[in-house]
Amino acid sequence: MSRPPDVASEGSAERRLEDLHEQLAGDLLRYFARRVTPPADAADLLAETLMVAWRRLDKVPTDDQGARMWMFATARRVLANWTRGQRRRTALTDELRTRLIETPQPDASAEVLDVRRALEDLPRNQRELIRLVHWDGFSIIDAARLTGIRESTARGRYQRAKAQLKARLAESPGLPTTTAPTKVTTP
Repeated sequence: MSRPPDVASEGSAERRLEDLHEQLAGDLLRYFARRVTPPADAADLLAETLMVAWRRLDKVPTDDQGARMWMFATARRVLANWTRGQRRRTALTDELRTRLIETPQPDASAEVLDVRRALEDLPRNQRELIRLVHWDGFSIIDAARLTGIRESTARGRYQRAKAQLKARLAESPGLPTTTAPTKVTTP
């Protein structure tokens, strides 16, 4: 059977973390600010370092110099993780940018522009259903799950959206009146 937490030790743990914060937060914040771009990320890194200290408070040395060394070593590891994450994000962004550049973009014909304008006139929740079904290839059931609504609600919104699109597109000059949402490959 486990004992209830010792209130005194919890209070002392909180006090210990507060002391570390008071003594080292400024130095750690400057440490991060000199190493990251944008410097505003330094505050997040400081918060992460303090979270690690909170979780591992039993590992933090009790003497001031030892605690300072431990906190800066932890800050180095937090910074290294952040740097690796930034590199991964940059590499992924570059890869996606390259794919987008290499992907042929369809011409924005007058019909496509009319469909886009008609879509923009729909309420946001109906517009998203149409896009998920016709642009992204999801079923209405899957689109309902993705948007977090009931299937019956999705079906009703979808039917209303189709009717509104059909009416709106019928008003567009040069489009046949039978134009209703079909598989549109233009994002």
